[in-house]
Amino acid sequence: MTSQEIRSKFLSFFEGKKHLVVPSAPMVLKNDPTLMFVNSGMAPFKEYFLGNSEPKRNRIADSQKCLRVSGKHNDLEEVGYDTYHHTLFEMLGNWSFGDYFKKEAIAWAWELLTEVYGIDKDILYVTVFEGSDDSDNLKMDQEAYDIWKQYISEDRILMGNKKDNFWEMGDQGPCGPCSEIHVDIRSAEEKAKVDGKSLVNMDHPQVVEIWNLVFMQYNRKANGSLEVLPNKHIDTGMGFERLCMVLQDVQSNYDTDVFTPIIREIETITNKDYGKDEKIDVAIRVISDHVRAVAFSIADGQLPSNTGAGYVIRRILRRAVRYGFTFLDKKEPFIYRLVDVLSKKMGTAFPEIKAQKQLIENVIKEEEASFLRTLEQGLILLNGIVEETKGDTVSGEKAFELYDTYGFPIDLTALILSEKNLKLDEKGFEEQLQIQKNRSRKASETSTEDWTILVDDAEQEFIGYDALEANVKITRYRKVTSKKEGDMYQLVFNLTPFYAEGGGQVGDKGYLQDNHGDTVYIIDTKKENNVIIHFAKNLPDDLNDTFKAVVDQKQRFRTECNHTATHLLHQALREVLGTHVEQKGSAVHSKYLRFDFSHFSKLTVEELRDVENFVNARIDGKLALQEQRNVPMDQAISDGAMALFGEKYGDTVRTIRFGQSIELCGGTHVKNTGDIWHFKIVSEGAVAAGIRRIEAITYDAVKDFYFENNRAYFEMKDLLNNAQEPVKALQNLQDENASLKKQIEQLLKDKAKNLKGDLKNEITELNGVNFIAKKVDLDASGIKDLCFELGGEVDNLFALFGADNNGKALLSCYISKNLVAEKDLNAGQIVRELGKYIQGGGGGQPFFATAGGKNPAGIEEALGAANEYIK
Repeated sequence: MTSQEIRSKFLSFFEGKKHLVVPSAPMVLKNDPTLMFVNSGMAPFKEYFLGNSEPKRNRIADSQKCLRVSGKHNDLEEVGYDTYHHTLFEMLGNWSFGDYFKKEAIAWAWELLTEVYGIDKDILYVTVFEGSDDSDNLKMDQEAYDIWKQYISEDRILMGNKKDNFWEMGDQGPCGPCSEIHVDIRSAEEKAKVDGKSLVNMDHPQVVEIWNLVFMQYNRKANGSLEVLPNKHIDTGMGFERLCMVLQDVQSNYDTDVFTPIIREIETITNKDYGKDEKIDVAIRVISDHVRAVAFSIADGQLPSNTGAGYVIRRILRRAVRYGFTFLDKKEPFIYRLVDVLSKKMGTAFPEIKAQKQLIENVIKEEEASFLRTLEQGLILLNGIVEETKGDTVSGEKAFELYDTYGFPIDLTALILSEKNLKLDEKGFEEQLQIQKNRSRKASETSTEDWTILVDDAEQEFIGYDALEANVKITRYRKVTSKKEGDMYQLVFNLTPFYAEGGGQVGDKGYLQDNHGDTVYIIDTKKENNVIIHFAKNLPDDLNDTFKAVVDQKQRFRTECNHTATHLLHQALREVLGTHVEQKGSAVHSKYLRFDFSHFSKLTVEELRDVENFVNARIDGKLALQEQRNVPMDQAISDGAMALFGEKYGDTVRTIRFGQSIELCGGTHVKNTGDIWHFKIVSEGAVAAGIRRIEAITYDAVKDFYFENNRAYFEMKDLLNNAQEPVKALQNLQDENASLKKQIEQLLKDKAKNLKGDLKNEITELNGVNFIAKKVDLDASGIKDLCFELGGEVDNLFALFGADNNGKALLSCYISKNLVAEKDLNAGQIVRELGKYIQGGGGGQPFFATAGGKNPAGIEEALGAANEYIK
């Protein structure tokens, strides 16, 4: 049975059980501050479990893309070393929101596994929650046990502890006992030696959990206590890759047809065989897994970067590059070439991977090339550290600096050191790493209290498209304390005119005013699990009062100008550059807008001008807003609205049209494009391979821009003696400056030549070496020329020159190449050591190196210490 057939049978089975089959949600989460990525099948449905939204249907089934590489659920370091952990994996799931419960969930799971998939009942085990005697004092799940007895012998029903058989989404929220289904695919001989039940939940590679049935019946509160949920839910998750391993009768997930096409391609590219050498096998497994995670993340809109979710993706890719570099001898980009195989294999089930194939390849290739350059530079730096090391152990602090500052992997450092018969101070490295982690943890520490409910069952309504003021009631609030922000209060209203951050648009600010005129300022608005939350530094005196909620109208209007401009900009880019352009991200603030889009080359001056002119023509055309709310998704697409990859859309959507520009959008906009006044691009550049970024301004920010440029223009004219043609006058100045620079360079060269004759007379012989150490009045370039000219005329030369260049100290060391070999002298090492006299450092090659510092007073002392290297 192929993997496609396995996935299809699962979805068809539950469709037959009256479940609505939905596509996978994007992996990258946008409205859940507790998670970076979807890390379980239930994450996209949290708002339903929390009661914040109504699901489309009470029964749902799907195959959800998941990523486990950060936070509580982190499998990254196990990936590649065993046969069943992954970064990206598919979770097959069926869900009941207040509908069926344990009886049906267990019955259907058993029917699917044993009758549809035909798995032998004798290789299955199930676990049931045994209860706990801690503060929760939970009883054994007798109900689940009694149901399981109808399908499987009691000796195959195992008791599971709280760690394995009580599922929680986090420190707070819905939770409950669960039943896991495990499969034992060992050989008959192995089963005869060891009973399978003793290997359940013991990380055995052939006795693995394939399905977890979670019975959501409690809510975990901030104080740790449990309360019974008013409605009980079912949340199941079956590991697709593990299921394929069982049904395809292989001993590893990597031997299934989910991975074998990728592995074969890696073998072809690297000329390495899988299955012959464990180190090579680990590397191939790492790469075949990681390329999936990176590719799907990029397809869902998350590019590699240095912060947040982007940093996680960059880290996964770099781990793959590192294994290819170290164990497969790949010193050039190659992982991007695997995307073609991946898109062919998974493009039917996940069309986003096929549609975004070219972009994914470009981004991965550029990231690979960049990190390979980092590795090359790191090797040079590591060699310098090795040269400075006394003894056989390299400092953990130095290794941490290489890791933290330059991104050089610590395991690669350890490997290279072992090849040089050196040891790494691992304890020292771990100490530095822990210091950094503690610092980061303290900076981000946050405590969140439970919601205090003021109005039960109050449904929230957003009215901010039509009104900027409203009389509201606070329905609930909670206190959040963080190291960074201090105490903050989160408020929920029964209705709100405040727009919550989303779709790239910043959240509204404003204030609440009570009946006495007292004011509480709303400093931000965000959405969490479909609830609009308002942030304030303090609470009103009487929380049960009715308040006047007022949005900052000026900021909202500026933001609307910028948001509407992003739609016009998107249309302009597709018109000027081509329909391959797609939005890849945006940030809409009151002061500026930022727009990321797919395009593979820098925009020319003419293209930027054409884009600006296109947008401004639509502004001058005074196009009226045409808004449609609650439009069926299919109808909106057929009307020409653009859907963005990585966004989660409902059955009905809102469309925004200005002339021929029509997009799906939940943000706020001006009523007429004429309100924007003018559009001005202020920068254009690359974000990643194949991704460009434009930053622009509108409305009064453009007025300020032109005012400031006008002021600068007249200041420049004044400096140019009010020249009639300031551009021409400035060009003449530049030409004159360039001419004078050439003259100065020639004068310095002449000065160095004249100085050379004097210096030759000052060279003395010391232990068979022609030695000179002297302070000179030259710049760095002049000193370098002097060194090499002297070296060409004087044999066995050791020269050290110092200079004070505008208050900064400079040391340059030249050593004849024969002395480097014969006397074991190294200019790079010498200037690093002498650099302490000038409070600086440097390096270079063994025959020529330089050091810079901030203490020119130390030059003479450094020159005086030079002859110690000859003695």
